[in-house]
Amino acid sequence: MTEQTAQNANVKLRISNMTKRYSNGDGVSDIDLDVREGEIVTLLGPSGCGKSTILRTIGGFIGVDKGEILIDGKPVQNLPPEKRPTAMVFQSYNLWPHMTIFDNLAFGLQIKKVPKKEIAARIDKMLHLVHMEGHEKKYPTQLSGGQQQRIAIARALLLEPSVLLLDEPFSALDAKIRAQMREELKRIQQALKITVVFVTHDQEEAMALSDRIVVMNKGVIEQIGGPTEIYDCPKTRYVASFIGEMNFLPGANGTEIAVRPEDVWLDDAMEPEMSAVIRTIMPLGHYTKVGLEMGEHFLRAYVPKTDAAGLRVNDSVALTFHKKYVYNQNGGLQQ
Repeated sequence: MTEQTAQNANVKLRISNMTKRYSNGDGVSDIDLDVREGEIVTLLGPSGCGKSTILRTIGGFIGVDKGEILIDGKPVQNLPPEKRPTAMVFQSYNLWPHMTIFDNLAFGLQIKKVPKKEIAARIDKMLHLVHMEGHEKKYPTQLSGGQQQRIAIARALLLEPSVLLLDEPFSALDAKIRAQMREELKRIQQALKITVVFVTHDQEEAMALSDRIVVMNKGVIEQIGGPTEIYDCPKTRYVASFIGEMNFLPGANGTEIAVRPEDVWLDDAMEPEMSAVIRTIMPLGHYTKVGLEMGEHFLRAYVPKTDAAGLRVNDSVALTFHKKYVYNQNGGLQQ
């Protein structure tokens, strides 16, 4: 088996040259994406960038104008949602309030004519997996938002989909519960080795969960890579501005220089590239956020707590950029 054949054998979902445009011009164009078996791939971007459009074309909730969507090597772009080997979890949970948790979970299996004993056994096992044992007889309104979302995920997993689709499932939860649910999802995904396509506008969520991130911008893919790769080597100015914090300064010949705050070093002992005046000092636990004024430009620097002890507002400091990126006039990374 050739290397290319081996890679193809590991592809669970393939989107080839897919375009979907709405009457107002929004949508996505010429999308190519492979999702490998057992990985979490996150579609990341602001509202209206096309990430949910891609997810819904995979699930069959909207059609495509052109292109192909294959799951397990079989084209599905012309199949209705119920005929696709996918399951979708929405932000709004979509649990039936008049049905118990057990009945909510059993409904999809009953439609598939799974025997009653098997349904009960599978639900018991799934409730254990999502840490919701003992809640079978409750109704959705008796559960917290986080608990309802666990049940929604469990219901989707009971259908044993080839690809699990998650459309901003945690955005309605408060910050603490959202962080807990990310950990829970990662644990469940690793336990089942299921393939997941996740949509979010939250870069922290994408960085924490993903094996790979697809950064979207106005209906096209800007960059695909692992969280560390996306953060450490943003290929476009847009990705640099969207992922993490970044300082931007004008460079030579219309270029733009980008520097992460942690790569702005304040050290008089080094040969400085430039100098600035400290305008703000904000202790944030193990590091300090320092606001710097350099002529017409304002920069942020993240300084280790021990190094920030001697800094004072209005002090002049020397700056050195430990690492920087240069983007050309078209927003591409200049090598």
